Amino acid sequence: MAKRPEPVQQVKERRDRALGALVGGIPYVQFIGMRFERRGDELTATLPFDEKLIGNPLLPALHGGVTAAFLETTAVIELGWQGLWGEIESGRIDAETLTPDTLPRMPKTIDFTVDYLRTGLPRDAYARARVNRSGRRYASVHVEAWQDNRSRLYAQATGHFLMPVHDAPDP
Repeated sequence: MAKRPEPVQQVKERRDRALGALVGGIPYVQFIGMRFERRGDELTATLPFDEKLIGNPLLPALHGGVTAAFLETTAVIELGWQGLWGEIESGRIDAETLTPDTLPRMPKTIDFTVDYLRTGLPRDAYARARVNRSGRRYASVHVEAWQDNRSRLYAQATGHFLMPVHDAPDP
């Protein structure tokens, strides 16, 4: 007799718990107020507007460092999510017991280049990352950020990351 599939709501809850643990492991995410929305295996990052994110009050414009951190964090979370997704779906990691302390190690940034295409306005911003290449040791990611219109990017970035070795003990 074939195993009965899990109810859809249980699958969604398991995935949401895993994403919550992944995002909860990065304190800066909470500091700037970033959120992640999951649709299947696709993530969209949201940076809700807050006055503390303004770099130039005369324009006003989002701080360039906040924009860079938003893009880099989106890339790191996307890489972490892709790795975690496979582990959770295969049952190798139990999403029930997953916490920021029990997460697999996250990728480390090798380099990250940001293109500031226009001024980040004082409003919500959104970003999506696309993994161009991901191997056992190295990954390349492209991130795009927009505000009101997805076809009018205000920033984009490309980053290279060192992937964690899963079989090696923590130092």
